[in-house]
Amino acid sequence: MEKILEVSDLHVAFQTNDREVDAVRGISFDLVKGETLGIVGESGSGKSVTARSIMRLLPSPPAYIKQGTVTFLGENLAHKTEKEMEAVRGRDIGMIFQDPMTSLNPTLSIGQQIAESLIKHQNMSPAEAEKQAVEILKLVGIRGGNTRFHQYPHEFSGGMRQRVMIAIAIACEPTLLIADEPTTALDVTIQAQILNLMRDIQQRMGTSIILITHDLGVVAGMCDRVAVMKQGEIVETGTTEEIFANPKHPYTQKLLNALPHLDEKKKPKRQPLQPVANPNEPLLEVKALKQHFDMGKGNTVKAVDDISFFIRPGETLGLVGESGSGKSTTGRAILRLHEPTDGQVLYEGMSVNRLSKKEMKTMRRHMQMIFQDPYSSLNPRMKVLDIIGQALDLHKLSPNKTARKARVEELLELVGLDKSHAFRYPHEFSGGQRQRIGIARALAVKPKFIVCDEPLSALDVSIQAQIVELLEDLQQRFGLTYLFIAHDLSMVKHISDRVAVMYGGKIVELADSEELYSNPQHAYTKSLLSAIPIPDPEIESQKKRILMAERTDDDPYNLLNSQLVEISAGHWVAK
Repeated sequence: MEKILEVSDLHVAFQTNDREVDAVRGISFDLVKGETLGIVGESGSGKSVTARSIMRLLPSPPAYIKQGTVTFLGENLAHKTEKEMEAVRGRDIGMIFQDPMTSLNPTLSIGQQIAESLIKHQNMSPAEAEKQAVEILKLVGIRGGNTRFHQYPHEFSGGMRQRVMIAIAIACEPTLLIADEPTTALDVTIQAQILNLMRDIQQRMGTSIILITHDLGVVAGMCDRVAVMKQGEIVETGTTEEIFANPKHPYTQKLLNALPHLDEKKKPKRQPLQPVANPNEPLLEVKALKQHFDMGKGNTVKAVDDISFFIRPGETLGLVGESGSGKSTTGRAILRLHEPTDGQVLYEGMSVNRLSKKEMKTMRRHMQMIFQDPYSSLNPRMKVLDIIGQALDLHKLSPNKTARKARVEELLELVGLDKSHAFRYPHEFSGGQRQRIGIARALAVKPKFIVCDEPLSALDVSIQAQIVELLEDLQQRFGLTYLFIAHDLSMVKHISDRVAVMYGGKIVELADSEELYSNPQHAYTKSLLSAIPIPDPEIESQKKRILMAERTDDDPYNLLNSQLVEISAGHWVAK
């Protein structure tokens, strides 16, 4: 089989002021025409550095290739000049970046950004490039290409922006496509659509793909072979079937064991160490809550549209749905970070809506929030001591600096960090550590109720498992009550007592966790379940055959197929 890429003994380092950091240490792999290679590992393992080294996109300095070769179609890319690489990028190698919002130019229309590559590499006129760009938008599933061509990135949803990134990457029909975490921030239904799109493109063009991800469920459904990276080295390689059926390296085994499985029974809920007062009475009640946003010119977005539910003391209610369904807006409306348009939020029978600003400040001691992004939710100019201590200051919970410092150190140790971390800045921590700092900040004022707004979405699967374990441990210790907002249904099942499914600002289904997953009633719930990638190559292969079968306009990605629902719920029945 024709090898199109060969990476041999690649070493990549970063030169800092006082030392050299080896990011990639002697890795080797190859790729044949039409093959998909998955590169998996946790953040910091060297996956993205490897991809950017192939493309020669690392800033130099401080990064440089110390040793090794990257041979693409018989030529060593490591020795090419920047001008020579400009001819390769886009034309021969396309790349889909992780975050489409920061990768797309906000000042250029979508069409201009696709046409740019066609004009440069295919010598097309602007008119020819526009016509071809409209066709490419249609190919990636974006309708109304003539209109969309002139729109800007902010006018597209997250899933649509990712499609645009794919359109740019495939515009010149490259031989190799590098996809760096292309589905990390996407909902399961949008993720399924993007992966199906990549399969379609690969079949049509015979493109080879390097898929970089930490989601082993995605790998099971997409990849022919897998390379597992840890601390800059490849610790194990093999076919997808070999890696999943018989992982050899302890690190690979750890990654696979960290994955939640839908067909696993929930562990019995831990009993709180202290009895919960009035366990059958709702701690929080939401009644006919509405959150509408006036967009001007007579346009109103009904982000939350007449929803009702309750949460008992010590309970975890999971709230799931795709982006734009109203999940995060619900959490913010409950805490009055948005002022609700209508409806009631009752905390221990008291109406939160009617509280004055001073009374609401006192109420925030009881109701806290863990935010989605551990990078943007921490002030980069403040040390951890002050990030956590600020909450203590606002509520006058520390009589002096000594008591404040002791409380912060106590909270850090409570969430599994060292007390010495109090004197560091956020940039000195990993994503998982930053999320622990966010949890410590929420716990500082000893709340009873916490809104967990997508606390796992930016984390690797093994770190996700650690954070869920921490949240469950804290719930048992302090009798905490959670509203757990997420789009990862596998993890939601295992942490939640009950699950509510949101779609279009409404709750379309609410049931006990086991019941909802084993017997979903609403079509949207079924589509969410069917879209979940399962870390089992055999099952994903069966799903792939169904997904690639005849589709309809109502269900273009075949997600409502009953067989898919059975597979994803762990009840596969051969038909």
